Amino acid sequence: MALSNIQNSNNKSAKKVMRQCDQMAEFTAMKGGLLRAYLTPEHKQAHKQLALWMQEAELETWQDSVGNQWGRKVSKNPTLPTLIIGSHSDTVSNAGKYDGNLGVLIGLEALSVLADVDLPFHVDVVAFADEEGTRFNTTLIGSSSVAGCFQQDWLAVKDKDQITMGEALTHFGLSPDEVGHDARTRQDTLAYLEVHIEQGPVLEERDLAVGVVTGIAGAKRYQFTLRGMAGHAGTVPSDMRQDALCGAAEMILAIESYAMQHDVVATVGKCDVKPSAVNVIPGETTFTLDIRSLKQDVLESSTLELLAQLDVIAKRRNLSIENEQLYKAKAVPCDITLQKLWGEVVEAETGKAAFYLASGAGHDAMVMPNITDIGMLFVRCEKGISHHPKEQVIESDVGVALDCLVAMINRMAVKYS
Repeated sequence: MALSNIQNSNNKSAKKVMRQCDQMAEFTAMKGGLLRAYLTPEHKQAHKQLALWMQEAELETWQDSVGNQWGRKVSKNPTLPTLIIGSHSDTVSNAGKYDGNLGVLIGLEALSVLADVDLPFHVDVVAFADEEGTRFNTTLIGSSSVAGCFQQDWLAVKDKDQITMGEALTHFGLSPDEVGHDARTRQDTLAYLEVHIEQGPVLEERDLAVGVVTGIAGAKRYQFTLRGMAGHAGTVPSDMRQDALCGAAEMILAIESYAMQHDVVATVGKCDVKPSAVNVIPGETTFTLDIRSLKQDVLESSTLELLAQLDVIAKRRNLSIENEQLYKAKAVPCDITLQKLWGEVVEAETGKAAFYLASGAGHDAMVMPNITDIGMLFVRCEKGISHHPKEQVIESDVGVALDCLVAMINRMAVKYS
């Protein structure tokens, strides 16, 4: 094939992926914005569309026990375990089009490009049904099931409408009793590859289309409940109040100050007040904490120190405090061999030295080391904006990432044969 024809083909593939990202954004529960949560009608609609695209690419397709959508390029003579390529299809509230979805669609298009190439292994592309935890505040549900680390007590977790995950699975047409029974094993999995937008500004600052990921920060999430005493806004003196919201406000500022002084990032992203009336002193406040570090020992020590600080504030304000750990994930390094292969691919495809960077955001790749080695490639996103409608990627960068993934699959076929 002439070089011009190859370039035209690559341009068409990149345009196709961008168009598919636009189509996926139509499956939303949010008027004027994008919201696609786990086990919702929008989840079902989006995965139905993905299944159709997978079938068009001549892949075997199926839905697994937690609602992940799979497509397989079948090898005629598989001599090696299966290579898995994936990312997630769910979104946060008021999301952008590319977080998660881009990686799924680039993986799908890579298998379309390789349709006539026989490989010594099956290649699966997967759209994990829940990475964000938008509905149940429990993240990585889809990939945890595949990696054999789904926690059965998650089935009892409730959404804002008091529907348990188990009930939602049943309503979706799945069986809670079957969850995780189709988990993969280390013996049948060659590696896991994920392409994802960077969700940060580093690649753009360096004018690079893609970068090789070295590892993923560890994270912990908590929900705190503060209880004081509700009272009349006009009759209870300021020095006699047990204001749960004021206590939460002091705690939130303490969290911000601590993060600035230590090697962590910490975010309070959700806060609810009861009874939530303009003329009533807040008697109960709940808020969340998301704390992350690339160093696991720093994450552990910082969490303990912060919890102790919050207890001191509660005691001084005469408030009760309870905490519930919603999620934890250890810092995860990417496999050195896969990093090297990605680096070779990036240099060959871009003509530039590969740039290596760590991920401060969590990804489905975090749980996959339970069954296999992981390798990730980041794609530049405009101004590093993510989890926002202004999230944007450049079409030519999508083409570069696609070329890199196709080359990576081919290199793995040679290296592991």
